[in-house]
Amino acid sequence: MNIKEATENDFDAIWPIFNEIVCAGETYAYPKETTKSEALKIWMRLPRKTYVVEENNQILGTYYKTNQGGPGGHVCNCGYMVSSKARGKGLATAMCEHSQKVATELAYKAMQFNFVASSNEGAVRLWNKLGFETAGRLPKAFNHPAQGYIDALVRYKWLDV
Repeated sequence: MNIKEATENDFDAIWPIFNEIVCAGETYAYPKETTKSEALKIWMRLPRKTYVVEENNQILGTYYKTNQGGPGGHVCNCGYMVSSKARGKGLATAMCEHSQKVATELAYKAMQFNFVASSNEGAVRLWNKLGFETAGRLPKAFNHPAQGYIDALVRYKWLDV
């Protein structure tokens, strides 16, 4: 498994992963109708950095790093996506660990996940394991396609030790 910085040339391989996850509507608050060109902007052009996980020259996962600027510019955000074909192989753990290392290299002092669906048990379990705290709970902020209105969590970890 190899994690590398993505280029826009990687987006054709990222798009099926992005589209599958966004269309499911279970973990990201992007509209299910997000087009490929909108996704390119969201995932590749707006973030400070985007990364991919490759194995045998196939992209299996991706994450981006960005957040607000100004007085909050020392806190980064990440979003992670793993292909359904590659889940359960530790890719999310590897990406999160990699993203924390990159965050400190980029002089971020903390990492925040802005909007974690409380039903995303795998992510919640992983963020707990990797030392992220629940900094806030937004009641009924996420409209899950099967469970209806559920809470969204704000997860946070101070990286500057």
